[in-house]
Amino acid sequence: MSDWKERLGVVFSTNPDYKYETSAEAETETLDTSKQNLKVWLDRLKGGRVATVVRGFVGSDDDLSSLGKELKKSCGVGGTAKDGEIIIQGDHRDRVVELLTKAGYRCKKAGG
Repeated sequence: MSDWKERLGVVFSTNPDYKYETSAEAETETLDTSKQNLKVWLDRLKGGRVATVVRGFVGSDDDLSSLGKELKKSCGVGGTAKDGEIIIQGDHRDRVVELLTKAGYRCKKAGG
């Protein structure tokens, strides 16, 4: 007998062959770099600080993290990569767009 927590939301089924399947979160497959459509812009953080934000990445958290790490290293600053976006401390839009374009990503500078 399966654990009741695995059956959340299912009370009863009239089908004797019914097998309840838990919805395991599937890892998002990372798109090819040429199919990525990234947007790079400037954002104001708390305290008036500025940050370069890269949004639109479609892929796994590991790939997002490694891309963020590469961008931070190339710009020589700190930042973070989570929730589908990369935040680089400071105004590095031109440098980030140049790096992403060289890596084969489709990207454009937006706003700011």
